[in-house]
Amino acid sequence: MGEIRELMKQSEWLSAYPVIHQLRTDLDEETYLELVEQSQRNEGYHLFAYFEKEVIVSAVGFMPMTTLYHGPSVWVCDLVTDADQRSKGYGGQLLSFVYNWAAENGYSVVSLSSGLQRKDAHRFYQEKMGYDRESYVFNKRMDNEET
Repeated sequence: MGEIRELMKQSEWLSAYPVIHQLRTDLDEETYLELVEQSQRNEGYHLFAYFEKEVIVSAVGFMPMTTLYHGPSVWVCDLVTDADQRSKGYGGQLLSFVYNWAAENGYSVVSLSSGLQRKDAHRFYQEKMGYDRESYVFNKRMDNEET
């Protein structure tokens, strides 16, 4: 049986990069490390990994937040399992871990978003993990914007 551990320092974050990069393909190592450090410092971001025989096979990044919509909640920013390790239950175990972390820390809602093209992920979230699809997420990129 594997183990879930929080990744707290740069060398640990770097060990998760090959798996995280499968989800965040636009991030090079340097940018990834900068963003993890910044989000941990500024947003309370937590990065956990599922280890199988000391190898990271899945990772989840999340942050606690409070909004008028949900009140105190947890936002799952990143959830990915290595492509060669999918359908073995690692993602579900990590989400269950997040649910327990949220409950132990006084958060009653866990939310996430998923790219429109990720049909298999949507099926997993709805059918296996019991999520309800409640909204769309809209983004407006501010780069190259005339003001």
